[in-house]
Amino acid sequence: MAAEIHLPGPLCLIENSNGQLVVNQEALKILSAITQPLVVVAIVGLYRTGKSYLMNKLAGTKQGFCVGSTVRSETKGIWMWCVPHPLKPDYTLVLLDTEGLGDVEKDDPKNDSWIFALAVLLSSTFVYNSMCTINHQALEQLHYVTELTELIRTKSSRHEEEDDSTEFVSFFPDFVWTVRDFTLELKLDGCSITEDEYLENALKLIRGKNPKTENSNLTKQCIRHFFPRRKCFVFDRPTSDKNLLVHIGEVPEEHLDRNFQMQTKQFCTYIFTHAKLKTVRHGIIITGPRLAMLVESYVNTIESGVVPCLENAVTTLAQRENLLAVQKAADHYNALMAQRLRLPTDTLQELLDVHATCEKEAIAVFLEHSFKDENQEFHRQLMESIEKKEQEFVKQNEEASDKYCQAELKKLSETLMESISRGIFSVPGGHSLYLEAKKNVEQAYSRVLRRGVKANEVLQRFLQSQVAVEESILQSDKVLTEGEKAIAVERAKVEAAEKENELLKQKEKEQQQQMEAQKRSFEEHIIQLKVKMMKDRENFLNEQERIVLHIMKMQEELIKEGFKKKADELYCEIYRLKVKNERELELMSKILNAAEYQL
Repeated sequence: MAAEIHLPGPLCLIENSNGQLVVNQEALKILSAITQPLVVVAIVGLYRTGKSYLMNKLAGTKQGFCVGSTVRSETKGIWMWCVPHPLKPDYTLVLLDTEGLGDVEKDDPKNDSWIFALAVLLSSTFVYNSMCTINHQALEQLHYVTELTELIRTKSSRHEEEDDSTEFVSFFPDFVWTVRDFTLELKLDGCSITEDEYLENALKLIRGKNPKTENSNLTKQCIRHFFPRRKCFVFDRPTSDKNLLVHIGEVPEEHLDRNFQMQTKQFCTYIFTHAKLKTVRHGIIITGPRLAMLVESYVNTIESGVVPCLENAVTTLAQRENLLAVQKAADHYNALMAQRLRLPTDTLQELLDVHATCEKEAIAVFLEHSFKDENQEFHRQLMESIEKKEQEFVKQNEEASDKYCQAELKKLSETLMESISRGIFSVPGGHSLYLEAKKNVEQAYSRVLRRGVKANEVLQRFLQSQVAVEESILQSDKVLTEGEKAIAVERAKVEAAEKENELLKQKEKEQQQQMEAQKRSFEEHIIQLKVKMMKDRENFLNEQERIVLHIMKMQEELIKEGFKKKADELYCEIYRLKVKNERELELMSKILNAAEYQL
């Protein structure tokens, strides 16, 4: 997305009206026009905690997202601002500001849970904003994270009792906790600690059976389980002047606390430098149109009373994107052929060679933009489309050759035809003169460049049109005896048969070339598909390895904290993942083997 077409200000992406979530179609249109990969940063937290201020800083402006000064929540629903990425020109930065959680004026508290879940699903970096310190109260206010297992599913086919939250790691965003108006010293046991160490210490489990401790531990476990990459920033109070504080968005930088300015700058720098691209499972990169589709899919699913399922959303996304990939690849093939093909070609093989090169590039385009085409349905569509277009080019080539050869032969035979009409050859010895004139035409025709694949056929039609003329001239030639005439007739038949046989051999050769070209085409499809599937397999293995390593790290932490029983429970998760991985790899192998028969 070029800088000149970015959004001048925030726009509501998902409206929250009377407890109902509604997608803003105007916002979807804007998203759909962004073809660049997206870095999506969402911020969530209690209302009136300064979320919008941080978002405006990321957008590089003082005003944009509404920064209020009263106890009423300003932001409703989820608002979006698309801006050029300040450090990565090939990416677009999408900022999502959410309405404050815990607003007492809301009719349905469940609404907060869906806002929280949508922010997680849509972002690549998830910022949780809270006040003062990370303590029991702060963790209680973050109870929404414990509800994610009930609000999000990874698989559509899971059993009710099956927990697939272990796989959240593969597509959940990075987690950043911002603590505002922080007044404590960053020290632990008398030693200075970093902000990240402060967060990790706050997330350690506490031994105890009382409900408050168990609830707090559950929130901590969910954060540690679902978000392997975590970061913390603490912010001093921006100013001690209450009058300035209520209009913080309008206050000049120099009037704000220096530490607060530095902390805000560090936060922004981290986001610009480390916030990752938005992807879904198996590394599928999300662009504007893809994010727009996910937004609509998730919100429609929620409003229908069903839990959003990532697998279903990605499948729906794949159907749309793969159809576009087929069209994009087919258009690419057509454009390349039109650019590189000069009609008529001297031989069919010349056209087939150009076709093979263009097809190879078109396949690469399709595979680059397609995903989750498990039954090769869309790959077959592309093959059929290219094959049909190839035949159209073959036909155009034949028509161009036929037209050109006829025009050239007509010019070259003008003198011959004029001589025939004037009766020049209807004299004693005229047959010999006619044969010589006809031979001159054939020789001149053979010297014409780029006659194409119909050169022999056009010549053969011309010669056949002269059979009756030659017979008439031959019979009227008084110089020749009957025997010589019979020999001449026989010789003409032999020459005609040779020409016909030559034409037949050419057609057989062209048929063989087309068969060989089809074989090479099939092999090229399989080669590129195998490369793509091997890359997908590698991505899958890397993704699963990250999950297993994350679980093993959690085990170590639980053991250190004295929760051996909880650590032992994770062995079951690792075993389940390994079994599942083996099934997935076996399925990938079957799909790859089946592809050779399906394409």
